[in-house]
Amino acid sequence: MLADKDRIFTNLYGYQSWQLDAAKKRGDWDNTKDIIEKGVDWIVNEMKSSGLRGRGGAGFPTGLKWSFMPRESDGRPHYLVVNADEGEPGTCKDREIMRHDPHKLLEGCLVAGFGMRAEAAYIYIRGEFVHEANVLDAAIEEAYAAGLIGENACGTGYKFDIYVHRGAGAYICGEETALIESIEGKKGQPRLKPPFPANVGLYGCPTTVNNVESIAVAPTILRRGGAWFAGLGRENNTGTKLFCISGHVNKPCNVEEEMGIPLKELIEKHAGGVRGGWDNLLAIIPGGSSVHMLPKDVCDTVLMDFDSLRDEGSGLGTAAVIVMDKSTDIVRAIARLAAFYHHESCGQCTPCREGTGWMSRIMDRMVTGEAELSEIDLLLDVTKKIEGHTICALGDAAAWPIQGLFRHFRPEVERRILEYKKSRNAA
Repeated sequence: MLADKDRIFTNLYGYQSWQLDAAKKRGDWDNTKDIIEKGVDWIVNEMKSSGLRGRGGAGFPTGLKWSFMPRESDGRPHYLVVNADEGEPGTCKDREIMRHDPHKLLEGCLVAGFGMRAEAAYIYIRGEFVHEANVLDAAIEEAYAAGLIGENACGTGYKFDIYVHRGAGAYICGEETALIESIEGKKGQPRLKPPFPANVGLYGCPTTVNNVESIAVAPTILRRGGAWFAGLGRENNTGTKLFCISGHVNKPCNVEEEMGIPLKELIEKHAGGVRGGWDNLLAIIPGGSSVHMLPKDVCDTVLMDFDSLRDEGSGLGTAAVIVMDKSTDIVRAIARLAAFYHHESCGQCTPCREGTGWMSRIMDRMVTGEAELSEIDLLLDVTKKIEGHTICALGDAAAWPIQGLFRHFRPEVERRILEYKKSRNAA
């Protein structure tokens, strides 16, 4: 269990003020000038040594991503874009950072921006996060007034600006290039890559897109040292992580814990256990709605990190733990997710535009049992035709929950279809 001294988000629950004076008492903006004066290479190398992997879902090494930015300017400005869209069902960690600890994010923008030679940061926030956007705007005003950002950020001579850009509630804009398109005023649709954003990103300039949590932890890592962060968790899965636990637990919560904590321990220690006891557990989606669910026998022992969950055919994703007890209609739950991905597809790629609709309609019939047994394999085949055949990962996200359902609960789907046939024949 994570020791209190190793916690990064000490105001996660908002017991203290989010404002600058309170943030400084918690250690934010402490000797930020010293961090910046250590130089670009030191910052990037320290982030690499920390082992931090992106907290937005993909888990790509953060320091390595920063190092992709051009070392020499060709005249174009460099930009940092912070992905605060957080549209993944079950995920609500970035929202808490922005409304209770916004100065951690702003300081992170400054040190990360310096590390990639950026002139400005754009925080792209989900349109529904009205309160959080207002808090961010107010925190930015505080930081400008205190000289922490702006013309002479923290007295270093480095000019750095931060802007908040409000989205319009599109899940697809959580994809980095669709997000960039949206900031530019275009329809939020993913771009073909290459070119990658580090070469041609926002307004055609070198850009790095990072998740809120990835940026917010950077100042603490740089203050305490990459080796400290690398000493938490497991090899290749280091540090602390915010977990969002929802569904059929006694105390749904957000909690900061060490990477690699057993899933069962995470739920029993922090969420009060599964409703009706652990034996009442049916399945858990461990990383937001777009990863494969895990049945109870796997949940008994699996560890909450990128590699352990990948080995079980699932993923850590955003670490949004969705708990389902035995009262859950598991087929209906996945059908609901299929409807969500159908609704949120941007329509650019044919497999996703057409396939998400097919999957949703077949799943609706499987909920009632009106489908044919042969349609189970047909639907699995459709998911394989979509997975890996689209510009962005929304196609994969739509396919994986259905694949997880058939992998672990195919007998339940077959039972419904056979019972429906039996009742029709009897009638």
